Amino acid sequence: MDRSSVGISSQYARSDNNHNRPGGRAAASRRGRYRHATVRQWDDSPRNNPGRTTFYRSSDERPSQHLQRRSVTPPQDFNALIKQEIMDDLVSQSNRFGCRYNGRNHGWYASSIKKYTSAAKRPLNRAEQSQLVRLMQNFTITRRWDWRSLTATLHSLTSAGVFTPHKPVDEGVKSTQAALLSTLLDVIIFKCNQKPQAWDIDARGIANLLWAMAKLVDNEQEWTPGLKATVAALMPHVNAQKDQFIPQHIANLLWAMAKLVVNGQEQTPELNKAVATLLTNVNTQKANFKPQEITNLLWAMAKLVDNGQERIPEFKEAVAALLPHVNAQKDQFNAQEIANLLWAMAKLVDNGQEQTPEFNEAVVALLPHVNTQKDQFIPQHIANLLWAMAKLVDNGLEQMPVLNEAVAALLPHVDTQKDQFIPQHIVNLLWAMAKLVDNGQEQTPGLKEAVAALLPHVNAKKDQFNAQGNANLLWAMAKLVDNGQEQTPGLKEAVAALLPHVNAKKDQFNAQDIANLLWAMAKLVDNGQDQTSELNEALATLLSCVNVQKASFKPQGITNLLWAMAKLVDNGQERTQGLNEAVAALLPHVNTQIANFKPQEIVNLLWAMAKLVINGQERTPGLKEAVAALLPQVNAQKDPFNAQGITNLLWAMAKLGELVELNVVKSTSELLVYQISQCPQLSQQDISMSLWGVLVCCARLSPEFNTNKNSLLEKHMDALFTRLENALPNNEEEQSIIAMAASWLGRACPIVPHYQTSISKHQTDFRDQLQSSIPSLKIEVERSLNSLPPVDLLLPAHNIIIEIQGPSHYVSGDFQTRNGSTLLKIALLQKAGFEVIEIPTNTFLNPDSIKRCIDQIKTRIDIPPQAYGSVSYKIGWTDKANVTADKGGQSSHHCYLTGEEHSEKQTGKPKKRTRKRKKKPITSALSP
Repeated sequence: MDRSSVGISSQYARSDNNHNRPGGRAAASRRGRYRHATVRQWDDSPRNNPGRTTFYRSSDERPSQHLQRRSVTPPQDFNALIKQEIMDDLVSQSNRFGCRYNGRNHGWYASSIKKYTSAAKRPLNRAEQSQLVRLMQNFTITRRWDWRSLTATLHSLTSAGVFTPHKPVDEGVKSTQAALLSTLLDVIIFKCNQKPQAWDIDARGIANLLWAMAKLVDNEQEWTPGLKATVAALMPHVNAQKDQFIPQHIANLLWAMAKLVVNGQEQTPELNKAVATLLTNVNTQKANFKPQEITNLLWAMAKLVDNGQERIPEFKEAVAALLPHVNAQKDQFNAQEIANLLWAMAKLVDNGQEQTPEFNEAVVALLPHVNTQKDQFIPQHIANLLWAMAKLVDNGLEQMPVLNEAVAALLPHVDTQKDQFIPQHIVNLLWAMAKLVDNGQEQTPGLKEAVAALLPHVNAKKDQFNAQGNANLLWAMAKLVDNGQEQTPGLKEAVAALLPHVNAKKDQFNAQDIANLLWAMAKLVDNGQDQTSELNEALATLLSCVNVQKASFKPQGITNLLWAMAKLVDNGQERTQGLNEAVAALLPHVNTQIANFKPQEIVNLLWAMAKLVINGQERTPGLKEAVAALLPQVNAQKDPFNAQGITNLLWAMAKLGELVELNVVKSTSELLVYQISQCPQLSQQDISMSLWGVLVCCARLSPEFNTNKNSLLEKHMDALFTRLENALPNNEEEQSIIAMAASWLGRACPIVPHYQTSISKHQTDFRDQLQSSIPSLKIEVERSLNSLPPVDLLLPAHNIIIEIQGPSHYVSGDFQTRNGSTLLKIALLQKAGFEVIEIPTNTFLNPDSIKRCIDQIKTRIDIPPQAYGSVSYKIGWTDKANVTADKGGQSSHHCYLTGEEHSEKQTGKPKKRTRKRKKKPITSALSP
């Protein structure tokens, strides 16, 4: 056997003095030459060979004798392997000695095939395999074969590619392959299960057989019952032979078990016991492993843990034992080993491996060799290396110069080898580059060129990507665009090429794929992607999948989905039935998984809910329960949120208005305002959003007259106001926020904001009817007071403001729960000394209601302004819609006139209302 065979002991299949004897054992009593002389009878007493009572001579002509007298030199000698006389000799030998034949000559022949492929540095091609397999129709295996012949035959034929399926399938070849393999496996099972145990089973054979099993399934061999039974029969012998395994056996066995598991082998108790046994041996023999064995061991452990292997103490100890040897032998690893080691370390970290100093030292030791061996990497290595570095960085590895140099060394090879990448490589490369950029990697010309080189191949291979590949590609392109990648024609074409496959592969997406796809589409749209019919069809398909797989989403998936739907709606996506159903399906899972959300996920969820509410999300019980469950989690977080997180939380809580309970506003606003004060570096947008959020919190809390709490909030409001004022904002929204903050704080407004005004039909109709009822009444429309946003209707002679409140003024348009913007506007007008009357537009559905509103206003203006101060009135029907979420929290400054009060006015004197007296409004407050 050729020593270059990956992972297989070359000692096993070589002819030696022991194996050249009929029984496979040395016999000191024998005399004379083995080949051409008569050999004395071997001692067949039961103590030496139980059950054997006969012998046979080996002086007869040996099968395939010409192959043993000279080495096989490829490729011309393949014909020597397929001569009919070779098989005739094997059949003759087997028939001649019958049950006494131990299979050694068949093993020699199998080894000759392996030598041919080893010298050729490739397995048998389809034509060679076809010729050879047809010749082997009479290759007969029996239970009398010894262990060494069995293992040599199966290992050699597997390694040479005799059993590897080729396409198109030749049914005759397939049938012979199946029969040959089935017979071999049956005999191996028989040997393994013998009681008492067969005397010749050894550690080397166990290692080689499990390696062969792994190779078979890795070459797409079907998992037949015989193959499963063989693996199961071998497992107990791993434990039994544990003290006999040399380092190479240990490495090969763990590699084999990893390959078996990757290809569908169930992780049975027997397999787990065998793995645990071998892991212990890794630790005890750690100093004896060669570079290739270290690589195979770490690769195997990474594969096992990635497929569900528990990180038991033996596992952790084995990893820790090998890491120093990576550093010590760093100069001896070849290109493939470097790629496999870094891939393995990335996988280990991704599955919970702690990045200890020893671990980081091993990574740092390998990275310079990426640069020095950059010309030796094949396409698979390049893809795996960039993927590994992206994963390590994503899991906290510092982007040190040596890592950046390794990335920079590989990127040009993406361009030069672009035509050789298979679909999986393309997916991994674009994913890796997106992750690196998302974690701070500079978008260098080399990175941009690498991306540009790959995008046309996305289009060219669009039909070859599997469901996960489609999801990862769209995710990667969305991430790149979100981090500044230009939406070039190549990128747009790649996105357009993938979208139809979302619909085609809808039944193949798992929960994570669905979450990633919707997130990606939302990000692309948010960065300018046209909402084409193909994109809308893909969205509709995915939304239906959300409902179907609602129970399978993890916390991050739930977060990304709700964030994505909020973003899409915010960018003009129609609120279809499918979207509403998807939101409704996810909201209950926010509550059930509430303890598992990370801080950033809590932020994103509250932001998403606020955005959905702003854009018309129906106020369902699920929505209110989700908000109520999430906000206490803000206070429960031990570590402070980052600046953007604090800003988004303040903004979301403010936008949700009266949907958030007043006591939650109190506790949460104090925490967030304190945390934002500890953030010296804030963007202008963060300052603006935070200031607006604090304003709304003050508006919510102002009826409580809690001087201490409001003074604390106002102190932070003043600090944010100063920071925003100094930034000299030039957009209308930020100017409006400055004006509102100045009004609340009683400070001079440093700017004159410009407001766009529009008069709604409801405003016009009500103004006309009010004017008709009271011709002498002066009514002003869309008047800006104290630099505040314009009011709907102003009665200047009475310091009364009438706000016609459409559904946009309420959470989910329910005409019941006012949102933050509405609450803030009313509080600012009250603070400036005005009486505010709110009339929800659903009142106008009934003409009698409008008449009653006008009658109530007549009642109000009959009362001298100084008698009632600044009060907010909400005119409407006597029902639950007239009660706010802040039950018990409204002071006498919030009065609600109802239909009952109006009826009382018609029959007699109105019931007296208890109000706190306020200072007479300053008439100059009417000045614009």
